Amino acid sequence: MSETKLSKNSENSEDARNTAPASGNGAAAAGATPAVDPRLLVREEGLAGYWTDFKRKMRTGELGSVPVVVGLILIWAIFQMQDSAFLSAENLSNLSVYIVGTGLISVGIVFVLLLGEIDLSVGSVSGLASAVFAVLAVNNGVNEWLAVVLALLTGAMVGAFHGYFFAKIGVPAFVVTLAGLLAWNGLMLRVLGTDGTINLDRDGLVGTLSNHYFTDIAVAYGTAAVAVGVFFAVQFLGARRRTAAGIPARPVSEIAVRTAVLALLAFGAAHMLNQYRGMPLALLIFLVVLVALDFVLKRTSYGRKVFALGGNTEAARRAGINVELVRISVFSIAGTMAAFGGLMIASRILAANQGAGSGNLLMEAIAAAVIGGTSLFGGRGSVWSALLGMLVIGSIANGMALLGIAAAVQYMITGAVLLAAVVIDSVSRRTQRSAGRS
Repeated sequence: MSETKLSKNSENSEDARNTAPASGNGAAAAGATPAVDPRLLVREEGLAGYWTDFKRKMRTGELGSVPVVVGLILIWAIFQMQDSAFLSAENLSNLSVYIVGTGLISVGIVFVLLLGEIDLSVGSVSGLASAVFAVLAVNNGVNEWLAVVLALLTGAMVGAFHGYFFAKIGVPAFVVTLAGLLAWNGLMLRVLGTDGTINLDRDGLVGTLSNHYFTDIAVAYGTAAVAVGVFFAVQFLGARRRTAAGIPARPVSEIAVRTAVLALLAFGAAHMLNQYRGMPLALLIFLVVLVALDFVLKRTSYGRKVFALGGNTEAARRAGINVELVRISVFSIAGTMAAFGGLMIASRILAANQGAGSGNLLMEAIAAAVIGGTSLFGGRGSVWSALLGMLVIGSIANGMALLGIAAAVQYMITGAVLLAAVVIDSVSRRTQRSAGRS
């Protein structure tokens, strides 16, 4: 395949390349130029190149995480102007721990949304997992490590159960997970028994997950340094491989700029956390999970199969992908992450109770994935959406709590933000179709 290069003064020719064929039978109209995938275009270097590339992405609907980042900045600025304690080290540290439990559940939702499906059972599954752990470890004296493994396996098996009915039997995911929402909540109540609440040991395995902080400043700064170093290595080596293969790659100068921006954010966050109690163990676990699952989605054949199913199921089937197996595995991952998130929430409140998994937990987990940039229509998204989305939702809840605003207003604002995210996603997809990127 020959490379298509974008010259430094070729904005008009770029518009021509992105013009889709006009005829309905697929033949190019006279004088028209076939659409070219922008990923094959070599962006010119320097600030002019960034500006040209930014304009192209805006025209073709490739918004990425730009809207949510801009929204998060505005939310933080507004709440900081209303209460100077919002961006304090203590408040941001508490916020970083608060978002972890629901954020882990949202990561599982991201996998399901990539298929273009939904899982309504994750709230109940998270409550069931925390109940299983508490009954085993507290009431029956089972080793905590073993109890954690069994709780996670419970979530995985429940998710696989949903996936089997969806993939093999053909029951719509909405229906089977809605049934699960009710059934697993009932099972959780049965497991907890008449007591209704089981308190956890603050110094136990699960109790420490949300209550332990690494007070040594080297941990936070070391985590930031490792993140920046790994990011640069991955980007640099990836660019070298692409150059060796003769395909477009980012210049070293751009990789250096991206790395510098990440370093500024990472070390800034580390400095802020060290001003309070240091790096929270819960946040560290969340980041490790995000990195690991991001690697699975972007760097493995399994991840490519998930995206392929979300893009076009029939095409994926004809390409030889075992559609049923991938679907079952995705729902199993969602169940496992729901169980993990349930354990983190139980750790934060130091209890497993009858209210676990209820309330607005499910809606927050789904909203976080969508607000963070994962498409409801499948085929587009990232596990980092869970982090970005939870930062938005958590910041709204936290800021309103500081200001003493009623929960009803919080729900309305969160709903409005969710609607805005879906509207942006819909407009983005329409724009991409118009640009020949459907």
